[in-house]
Amino acid sequence: MERGAVPVRTLLVWCPDWPVIAAEIVDGVPATGPVAVLHANRVLACSEAARREGVRRGLRKREAQSRCPNLVTVEHDPGRDVRAFEPVVAAVEEVAAGVEVLRPGVCAVAARGPARYFGGEEQAAERIVEQIAQSCEVESQVGIADGVFAAGLAARAGRIIPPGETVRFLADQPVEALARPRLTDLLRRLGLRTLADFAALPAGDVLTRFGFDAALAHRLAAGRDHRPLAARRPPPDLDVTETYDEPLDRVDAAAFAAGAHAERLHDTLAGYGLACTRLGIEAVTANGQELHRVWRHDGLLTAAAIADRVRWQLDGWISGTNRRPGSAGRPAPPRPTAGIIRLRLIPAGVLAQAGLQPGLWGETGEERERAHRALSRVQGILGPESVVTAVLGGGRSPADQTRLVPWGDERLPARPTAAPWPGRLPSPAPAIVLPVPLPATVHDSTGQPVQVTARLQVSAAPARLTVGPATPVEIVGWAGPWPVDERWWAPAEAQRRARFQVSLANGGALLLCLTGGQWSVEAIYD
Repeated sequence: MERGAVPVRTLLVWCPDWPVIAAEIVDGVPATGPVAVLHANRVLACSEAARREGVRRGLRKREAQSRCPNLVTVEHDPGRDVRAFEPVVAAVEEVAAGVEVLRPGVCAVAARGPARYFGGEEQAAERIVEQIAQSCEVESQVGIADGVFAAGLAARAGRIIPPGETVRFLADQPVEALARPRLTDLLRRLGLRTLADFAALPAGDVLTRFGFDAALAHRLAAGRDHRPLAARRPPPDLDVTETYDEPLDRVDAAAFAAGAHAERLHDTLAGYGLACTRLGIEAVTANGQELHRVWRHDGLLTAAAIADRVRWQLDGWISGTNRRPGSAGRPAPPRPTAGIIRLRLIPAGVLAQAGLQPGLWGETGEERERAHRALSRVQGILGPESVVTAVLGGGRSPADQTRLVPWGDERLPARPTAAPWPGRLPSPAPAIVLPVPLPATVHDSTGQPVQVTARLQVSAAPARLTVGPATPVEIVGWAGPWPVDERWWAPAEAQRRARFQVSLANGGALLLCLTGGQWSVEAIYD
């Protein structure tokens, strides 16, 4: 910046104690009570009620709790702060263009535009505070000054610094306003108490003695903050909505609408270099009934794939033939009481257009694309459940670990794989898991049935296996038992199982299970 340049008049919005407010918005923690947000076991932010009890930023958790025994502590979550602040930024964008988010809880905009539109800086500040309060029910303060740094200090005081008065305003501010603890401590030890004291030092000496970061702080203290605002671009409206004069109450009409809407949505996303990975479908009936469903996808949805999912969902809503529950395990919604008059497609998840994710046929290649199109076509004709793939997850038995997912849906396991799963079978995994276990009997060398006691003691070594009416087969090796005691806290649902791996004289290997005194074959090893 050239010497003598004038900083831009900046309007800065500050939401006090934002990490606490975000915890209330997202997690429902009442911000009116004593609340502290912790990071690395220290207080990062606290509520007004906590400050009245002596809690301060930087205190250790135990010290804060000793000052305020009824203190509610919440762990810091930067993602939560960002998500909760997005509606506030959107509210500011309703009345002012070119908003820059400095951090969650703080955003800024050039003051000239809002001031000219609303008739002055004070009127613009009042309008923005009112907009945030009405849209988000969040308290905020606005400061206006020459430059972002000074506007931030003015916002904490709720002041509007007249043009040309920013340097005088900064002069009386303590050096702690620089928010650089190490530099502040050093300046205090040198006897420099205010920003004016620090600004009076020669700029060259500050750079030589304290370094580059201190030189930047020296410019701020002198009121030479001329960093241009990096205005964010509001996210584009990617939704596709259509209203019908005649309600859709037939599947064929809904299918025709699905194809047109899918093309529009796909073309809209393609214009921004995006593709859909998670599709939200909303519908409103003539009676005002609202329906919503989200379809997840393990890749990038093409126009045909979007059309298929919209058609499947409309078919399920109109004819009541939903083939499966929602993607999050929710039960299927009731059939609409009237025809659909409004349909909305929402790209709930988008990615940069980069082709399909790696799969069975490799990362690239025409064969992979052909296979994907063929399987998607089968789904389009027969429905989403006509083509499924297996997803391996957590569980104690092979049957529990496998989940069949419709082709193209997001491949999420039914149970977390990171859980310890006590009683889980050791490797290797069986090659074939029987959908229905086969009844069997196991005898020892004397012909007596083999049993397992409550203390997991095997009555005798397994010697012969009989599956149904087949001829008994000799057992030449076995391992186990691996016990599972499931849902012991619910007597009506409790189940105790003992499983064995056995190798047979004919070269086969099986997974056997003993439940309630009855043997069965659960899986086959290759």
